[in-house]
Amino acid sequence: MPLPMVVDGELGMPLDLSQWDCLWEENGDDSELNPDPSRAPKLDPKDQFLLGDPASTPAPFLGASTPGTSTPLASMPHVAWLRKTEYLSREGTSRASLSQDLKQSQDNTIDISRDAQLRDIEASFAAVEDSDLASLRHPTKPELTAVEAFEVFPDSEIWANAYDLFRFSERPGDRPPDVEDPRLDCAVLRPMEADGEHFLAYYLTKEDEDAIEFKRNRLARSPDDPPEEEPTHFHFVRDYETVKIEQEVPNEFLLVLDDGTAYGGDDDEKQPTRPKGAYYKNIERKMLLKKKRVNTYESYGDKWDIIRLTHTPMSAEEMQEREDALAEVADPQYPLARADADADAEGEVDDAAPGVNGHEGHGVGDVNGARHEIVDAVDVFGEE
Repeated sequence: MPLPMVVDGELGMPLDLSQWDCLWEENGDDSELNPDPSRAPKLDPKDQFLLGDPASTPAPFLGASTPGTSTPLASMPHVAWLRKTEYLSREGTSRASLSQDLKQSQDNTIDISRDAQLRDIEASFAAVEDSDLASLRHPTKPELTAVEAFEVFPDSEIWANAYDLFRFSERPGDRPPDVEDPRLDCAVLRPMEADGEHFLAYYLTKEDEDAIEFKRNRLARSPDDPPEEEPTHFHFVRDYETVKIEQEVPNEFLLVLDDGTAYGGDDDEKQPTRPKGAYYKNIERKMLLKKKRVNTYESYGDKWDIIRLTHTPMSAEEMQEREDALAEVADPQYPLARADADADAEGEVDDAAPGVNGHEGHGVGDVNGARHEIVDAVDVFGEE
């Protein structure tokens, strides 16, 4: 059944027929509605183009001196009322800009010789020394100005450590966001697995004093100190699952601004621990975490309610691994030594490989003849 529709019979143009008496009177004078062609009223110049024949000339008409004549506008091109659809794609514009950039780069030849690189490096130091800090401006906040300059160094104190950046979808812990919680910067994240799913168990200390004491002891201890007499208790809070994992983080660093005022040594021979500068350490991975839905029927492989954490001295293998990592920034000959090691490794033959010298070989750490698989971050935390 068709739906009712209100239709305007006058098409939006109201016609008041009561203004013409000839329509209602018998034998009325209809000269107002049907004027004599020989005595036509004077046409307004703005409407004269309506008398032209659009099929005879492609351009619109305007300003004819007499009715029936027209003058085309040369400055107004003829445009078809039904145009062909054209789509603008980002790929097309990017290709055009890329070709233009390549053409400009080909025109500007860059000197990459050793002398040119040394010259550019020396020029960068000279530019920094001659620059005025007050003239520097922030790229996005022009109201900010530079007040002090720092030399940038790798942080040899923490370079041997591997750091991951964890971001939570909401503040962790059991306290409101407006309440300070000193426990959050010494939490424990433990990899877990249940029903083939990998996630992280989150632990915090019960009291603020325990977290403060733990951080104080951690800063005061060296890697070879003996264990503490009393462990620090971390209690289970909840589980978190990974939303996103970035295996490479090239543009985020740990940065420490050191003014060079910290001193070490005896009272008689106190020396600055390190010069003034900005010390950095790269971040290995970045992960985004969100709360994991609690499932009472989920079977945990090994769930802990409390972690008793103590300091354990490093083994000889761990100390050697730490020294090797620290050599990257502490040993000036590290690049040459690494290049030699890579060259030696390419020329070596694995005698323990299967089929070599007529026997089967196994990797280090085999148990019952089975090779242990290397656990990757994706295996532990899952993919994005």
